[in-house]
Amino acid sequence: MVNENLKLRGDVALVLKGADGKVKDSREIKNLIVNDGLEFICSRMAGTSANVMSHMALGSGTTAPAAGQTDLVSILGSREALDSSTPSSNTIAYVASFEAGEGTGAVTEAGIFNAATGGDMLCRTVFSVVNKEADDTMSVTWTITLTAS
Repeated sequence: MVNENLKLRGDVALVLKGADGKVKDSREIKNLIVNDGLEFICSRMAGTSANVMSHMALGSGTTAPAAGQTDLVSILGSREALDSSTPSSNTIAYVASFEAGEGTGAVTEAGIFNAATGGDMLCRTVFSVVNKEADDTMSVTWTITLTAS
């Protein structure tokens, strides 16, 4: 008998910089892979009909992450195209930059998506407020890790 336990984990690193380029805040956060994200992963294993993850968004919602969620609770601005998505043996790292004027406000949630609007949400996280002012920039590195244990 083979007992195989696959685990999927997401780790988010946020770095907020002021207009002067100095780090104002940085965070390490866990996330929830939502049902749509799990379905997306399975669909990509069977074919390529679902678009790859291509966008990230910031929001101001504080509702706890739940498996059935399909979007952020309260998006700030619009979804940003990913700067990069880099797979390795058992991880993929998604990176997005929110420049001055993008995703501005009291940021408390983030998510990864496979479309600029609509589409599937892979994962969502909620965290204590990061106040992103209009001239601040924020970089987000989201690493998804799959392990067998």
